[in-house]
Amino acid sequence: MLFERPTTGERAILVHVDFDADRQARRRNGSDADAQEHADVDEFADLARAAGAELVGWIRTRRERPAPRYFLGKGKAEELLEQVLATEAQLVIFDHDLSPAQERNLEKLLSARVLSRTGLILDIFAQRARTHEGKLQVELAQLEHMSTRLVRGWSHLDRQKGGIGLRGAGETQLELDQRMIGGRIKAIGARLEAVRRRRAQSRRARQRNDVPLIALVGYTNTGKSTLFNAMASAGVLAADQLFATLDPTLRRVEIPGFGRAVIADTVGFVRRLPHDLVAAFKATLEEVVEADLLLHVLDASDPEMADKAAEVQAVLAEIDALDVPQLEIMNKIDASADPLPAVTRDDAGRPRQVRVSALTGAGLELAADAIGAVLGEAVRVRAVLGPEQGRLRARFYSRGWVEAEVTDECGNLELALCLPLERARRLAADGLDLAPMDARAQGLLAAQDGPP
Repeated sequence: MLFERPTTGERAILVHVDFDADRQARRRNGSDADAQEHADVDEFADLARAAGAELVGWIRTRRERPAPRYFLGKGKAEELLEQVLATEAQLVIFDHDLSPAQERNLEKLLSARVLSRTGLILDIFAQRARTHEGKLQVELAQLEHMSTRLVRGWSHLDRQKGGIGLRGAGETQLELDQRMIGGRIKAIGARLEAVRRRRAQSRRARQRNDVPLIALVGYTNTGKSTLFNAMASAGVLAADQLFATLDPTLRRVEIPGFGRAVIADTVGFVRRLPHDLVAAFKATLEEVVEADLLLHVLDASDPEMADKAAEVQAVLAEIDALDVPQLEIMNKIDASADPLPAVTRDDAGRPRQVRVSALTGAGLELAADAIGAVLGEAVRVRAVLGPEQGRLRARFYSRGWVEAEVTDECGNLELALCLPLERARRLAADGLDLAPMDARAQGLLAAQDGPP
């Protein structure tokens, strides 16, 4: 008899194995192997709680490599069985990816559902998805993960049989399942492609209007959504839990000394983020790739901040976003040893890092100024437009560049503008007569023909 998987139950036992290769890799990276493992275990427990599991037991062990049959050794597998029986657990979650055979063997042994780390994260994403697009992306990731884990559990529906009245299409139920899942994956892929096309149209419209895109990225639970709400007054859910925000949100903001921009809150990253999720969320992560600036949000109070920052950079490399300019935002300084807001600059004087508290608002003005400086230095100029240049005037107003306007007796418009330096240089190159309003603007504009 094949084991019938329980469909309910949240009492869970967690399993974490520390492999020799992982310990050696941590040492090579200069990390404290024991401290890093402890952080991994804590994060794994937080993931399980975020999914709604009630933790009733733990199995922690060390091995040189996974065992082929149960992933664990025979002795640890029997110990796990004893814990399942003693705690009446209905679910066993591994902090690792299991092969389909290992997952099946464990479920037969334990008579409980077995879930891998990837399956756990997929379940959390399924709970968090709210928009139609987010639900499609999660379903695609789940189906692609499931397609490699189909087992022959419906033998009573097997159509490869002989005898009168039993001959059929010559397909097993497994093959039918695979075909249905494949069809569904294809259909979802087509719908997500339509989403990508709509996003591309929106991006082209922003680019035509010279409205830059700022994307918040970072490890999960570093306060990205709290910072997003503070900057954009967005009212996005902000909670002290992993993956509190899943669906991307875009809002228009005013950057002092620069003008209008669009800011995007994106999904947080985590160690060993499943590749299925990265692929499924490609439409969302395209906002990161196409951004003009990434705000890499870090938790200044987290002792594992450096390791988590490295994980974020690894995901950015995977989606080809390392070339996008970055500004580090050290958030949660109110909970850190140094609660004072500050700006750190590179050798050229450009902002590199800003210390803020999105919760208290400390340092947010410094962050806004730093963002404006990274996006483009602002200059104040005077421009004269003819009556026929109403569209250009409307364009300046839509970007928030106009400080004052005067109309002369001939209908010409004299505008006082505060706009990014690069935009001013581009307008001057296109033939618009711009007059600097101060010595600083005159020097910056005069340098446009000089060396970069």
